[in-house]
Amino acid sequence: MLHAPFTRRIFLQRGCTLASLAATVPYFIEQSAMGMLGNPLLSSNPGIPDERILVVVQLGGGNDGLNTVIPYGDAEYFRARPSLGLRAPKNPAGTTTALELDADFGLGLHPSLTGFKALYDAGSLSIVQGVGYPNPNRSHFTSMDVWQTGRLDAKGNGWIGRYFDNMCNGTPISEGAIAVGRTAPLAMQGDVQKPISFENPALFRWLGEDLHESMKAPYDAINRSGALPSAGEDTQKSFLMRTALDAQVASTRILAAVAKQSLVNYPQHALARQLRTVGAMIRDGMPTRVYYASMGGFDTHGGQAGSHASLLRQLSESVVAFQADLKEQGNDKRVVTMVFSEFGRRVKQNGSNGTDHGTAAPMFIIGPSVKPGIVGRHPSLNDLDQGDLKYGVDFRSVYTSLLEDWMKAPAEKILRGQFANPHLIAKA
Repeated sequence: MLHAPFTRRIFLQRGCTLASLAATVPYFIEQSAMGMLGNPLLSSNPGIPDERILVVVQLGGGNDGLNTVIPYGDAEYFRARPSLGLRAPKNPAGTTTALELDADFGLGLHPSLTGFKALYDAGSLSIVQGVGYPNPNRSHFTSMDVWQTGRLDAKGNGWIGRYFDNMCNGTPISEGAIAVGRTAPLAMQGDVQKPISFENPALFRWLGEDLHESMKAPYDAINRSGALPSAGEDTQKSFLMRTALDAQVASTRILAAVAKQSLVNYPQHALARQLRTVGAMIRDGMPTRVYYASMGGFDTHGGQAGSHASLLRQLSESVVAFQADLKEQGNDKRVVTMVFSEFGRRVKQNGSNGTDHGTAAPMFIIGPSVKPGIVGRHPSLNDLDQGDLKYGVDFRSVYTSLLEDWMKAPAEKILRGQFANPHLIAKA
């Protein structure tokens, strides 16, 4: 039973709600609305750190892991990539050289990742090497579905969606997940949880304001009175009005948050704009637990050197600006960022000075709360699987650490299987 009037003021004060809850019956919304807006009984379960946030950055197209974390100490790397190979840090001036990570093992970062190198040196970057899965699929769509569902058959709902379904007892909490992009990724789709998704706040605002003509009079009445209608005889119309108000209030808060001047300057990259929006929502105090951003262009079959360098520079500059923003806010220790791609590239360069679809590749886990350093061994360049790297770390192990160690969630139940935990989060 609700103990206070369920009003627009409460909506504005306590969080954004979700237009995509239309699949849920109006009566359910009426009875659990207060819970969706931050009822402590739902959002403060014992042992669940509500202040922690996970940000996921997807690199679409298959990032070339071998030219991201570079085994410059392995002569086989240069034999496989005579023109694409990046040289050791101490090479003569004028050559393109890697940023040194480990001199003993001959590992370095791509020279465009200067921001990632700074994060690594500051103890805010964990590099997980050789991440993949058994019997890898080299189709962009299928492999991405594998990563997003956390299932090798690429079927079912998303692993993040299942997290919310499990941790919120089946209650669709709209504050749970927001994707900044044209569509909500499969990873965030649960049986109950349906994420907010928008390409930019102005487009999301349209969802709450562009009402059908028949809805405008009752909707205006809601705005004048400040109260939502109770479920009555015309429950469908009542629910549509509630859904429209949900969207308007969500967009109102997001627009207000993004309109504020950022505490740091972000570069003018597409990913940077997404992360600036995420940073603004975090600064505003929205109770969102997971944010999702993405950038594409990593399908580098030809002329890879220049395009890949540009992509990694954009990634590095965008993430570093985001981390600086979080630090200025005082929120950096609350946020962990995961960067992944659906697969890596083949070991040997092709005839077009590019690389074709491969398998295992590194992942990055970012933030002052991570356990910094290099995790796992770099895959062998001599022991290959039909010309591709053999994975050493199952990607679901990375999810396991983020779920268990960061979000304090039952990874085995959510991932529907038990996977080794590499413990990527530093103990408090």
